[in-house]
Amino acid sequence: MCGISGEARFDGRSPDASAVTRMTEAMRSRGPDDEGLSADGWVTLGHRRLTIIDLSDAGGQPMIRDDLGLALVFNGCIYNYPELREELRRAGYAFHSTSDTEVILVAYAHWGERFVDHLVGMFAIGLVDRVRRRLILARDRLGIKPLYLAETPGRLRFASTLPALLAAGDVDTGIDPVALHHYLSWHSIVPAPRTVLRGVRKLPPATLRVIEADGRSREEVYWRPDYVREPADAGMDAADWRAAIGDALRAAVRRRLVADVPVGVLLSGGLDSSLIVALLAEAGQQHLRTFSIGFDSRDGESGDEFHYSDLVARAYDTDHHRIRLADDDLVPAVRRAVLAMTEPMGSHDVVAFHLLSEQVAQHVKVAQSGQGADEVFAGYGYHQPLVEAPRHGAAETFAAAFFDRDHDELRRIVGPSYALEHDASRDLLTGHLAAPGAQTALDAVLRLDTHLMLPDDPVKRVDSMSMAWGLEVRTPFLDQDLVTLAAHCPPEHKVAQGGKGVLKEVAREVLPAEVIDRPKGYFPVPALRNVDGPVRELVAEALQAPAARERGLFRPEYVAHLLAEPDRAEAAAGSNKLWQLGLLELWLQTHDIR
Repeated sequence: MCGISGEARFDGRSPDASAVTRMTEAMRSRGPDDEGLSADGWVTLGHRRLTIIDLSDAGGQPMIRDDLGLALVFNGCIYNYPELREELRRAGYAFHSTSDTEVILVAYAHWGERFVDHLVGMFAIGLVDRVRRRLILARDRLGIKPLYLAETPGRLRFASTLPALLAAGDVDTGIDPVALHHYLSWHSIVPAPRTVLRGVRKLPPATLRVIEADGRSREEVYWRPDYVREPADAGMDAADWRAAIGDALRAAVRRRLVADVPVGVLLSGGLDSSLIVALLAEAGQQHLRTFSIGFDSRDGESGDEFHYSDLVARAYDTDHHRIRLADDDLVPAVRRAVLAMTEPMGSHDVVAFHLLSEQVAQHVKVAQSGQGADEVFAGYGYHQPLVEAPRHGAAETFAAAFFDRDHDELRRIVGPSYALEHDASRDLLTGHLAAPGAQTALDAVLRLDTHLMLPDDPVKRVDSMSMAWGLEVRTPFLDQDLVTLAAHCPPEHKVAQGGKGVLKEVAREVLPAEVIDRPKGYFPVPALRNVDGPVRELVAEALQAPAARERGLFRPEYVAHLLAEPDRAEAAAGSNKLWQLGLLELWLQTHDIR
């Protein structure tokens, strides 16, 4: 829920309240229900509210407890807040609301910086400790909720979206060549702390940053599970792992029901979202609201998975909503989705999530979704060969399967001002995979997928597109306890049955076999995957615009090659590359970045 913003000054000047107001207003869609602003000496906080828990004014933000010397803005949901509230109440603390926001404040008062260890949920937090004259910034363990930073001498600004920081002004909008290298290498992913802009950074997941009133700061990674076999689990067989994973997933699904409004499910028809529906039904949830989306078919490629989502909806008697959209809906939707992107996102299904969220938000404020299961439980094709790869061979195997382009190709694509001598993406990949705490090659890649790639691809995509419509999406497969358990699970149980083997075994207890054993699907949007017709015209216009030529991100001859009609053998790869480059330029132009 919500959008947060703030400015801290370290040079004796007062924060610019008008800049914080502009940031807050730029995030109106994230919090359509209320707004707030609080000036507190060297820090000013801003907030847009989406009411999910404690719908009264008592749950509003910025939340201030003068008796504790604390002020807070918070985006997200703390799923264990009722238990924490009771524990803190027994410790002698009083509460003036029934919100999870106030529980965070009191948790900090009680545990200090270790308060994050007690929070189960998704969150981005800006907390002012008036007594110690500190600003505490924190992000949840899997980076589900975003937190962007813009720092200049004497000043720090933060916000839930990058465009909000642009609205405040005075941001270095030059392109970061290393981030561009990552974007063009890794399916448009730019891992934290970088963004494509030099002047904006992201607080990494599972990170606590403490900023003193004089500008000094320190960061701590407060959670990092090891991807190794635990001695205590040595006696567990496949059935034991199935039971343990099943219990953890059931707990994760139940946790994400906490709300003072109804909770729906985004039901794609795939294993992951279908399993969420089944487990909610098993837990006693009746007549769940479920939502599926479909598009026009193209050249034999289906544009929907309604057969499977209908099957699950019938099996569990959900209140199911089928949403079908035509190709004519896509071009205006692409423009709106790009405007909603907190960073450039080159995945085809980002537009589908934007359209789906628009429809779902008309019915519910909160929905559960299946993002993260493939990364946590080895559901992608490139995970399979890693089972046999030596530990030191993880980088080579992963790069061969995942990279869009190698370094030499990148040097031939990007303009001279942005070409790097060193292979920044391979260097980051190799360092992450070689770090201790991963037992096998697959363990190392799953750690990379879950903790580096995931927050800046599907997680960021879903948060941006859903919050553009004031819809909060919760992801049970990214529950901290489930992720830790899966990290310890032997890789052979995860890659079994073509991937997600242990998850499929859990599903066999509650789902029809037709849903479990179907071919793996993706969010089908044929018109975007093929980048043809009006969508192609939109992309071509962006790449050939005066702003694009002046910026010079890409060599003109390469752009001309992509825009030329490719032969049939190159069509799919060429369309993906065209979309990736065009989407980046379209995002930069949409946000008037020069």
